[in-house]
Amino acid sequence: MVATSKKSRKEEYISDANLQAKSRNWLSDIRYYSYGIDDWKYVPTSSALIVMDMQKFFLSEESHAFIPASKAIIPNVRDLIASFRNRDLPVIFTRHSLKKNEEPGIMGRWWADVIREDSELSNITNLLTPLDSEIVIRKTRYSAFFGTELEKVLKREKVENIVVTGVMTHLCCETTAREAFMKDFEVFFVVDATATQNEELHLSTLRTLSDGFAVPVTTKEILKEIEEGKT
Repeated sequence: MVATSKKSRKEEYISDANLQAKSRNWLSDIRYYSYGIDDWKYVPTSSALIVMDMQKFFLSEESHAFIPASKAIIPNVRDLIASFRNRDLPVIFTRHSLKKNEEPGIMGRWWADVIREDSELSNITNLLTPLDSEIVIRKTRYSAFFGTELEKVLKREKVENIVVTGVMTHLCCETTAREAFMKDFEVFFVVDATATQNEELHLSTLRTLSDGFAVPVTTKEILKEIEEGKT
């Protein structure tokens, strides 16, 4: 997955200063679409955190694919990772990259660019370094399930609901959330721990997922449930 200006404009639509207020506005906007899912309960003990594509390719300002809004979500993603680790709950990272001679398929044609595994930019940001014991799923398509061991890993860990964070909201995060739902996982989509190229695309995903695929939540809501669930 490659972010290029030829596809859609990039905006720093969120920042440390406005992220909380923006999140409230988004949740208010999508309330109509999320009608009927209030009784869906997040259960920490059967959950896994999915950290989508938080790679230097998207987070480094030196990269042509830099997503300006990504900077604002790093603290929330980091807090979620720490909370899951403290409870010994699964934290699963995804890393979009292709091997040297691996064909990118139609995505390569669409974006006219690929992320190669041997590029430094393909690595996960040093701000969110996975532990040696944590699984990093290498993927080659938007969905973290496509051609990977993700579903097998989740079932092995007896995961029933997943918490989605990372980039980009409307591409890899949304596609993974949709496929997770189709595989009978309950999906909790963190509105202030996901980011993409601009607010229009971000909000579009929140609307469509809330209507039929995922429960929109905030970082604070997930952290609170994990803290209150401690025994």
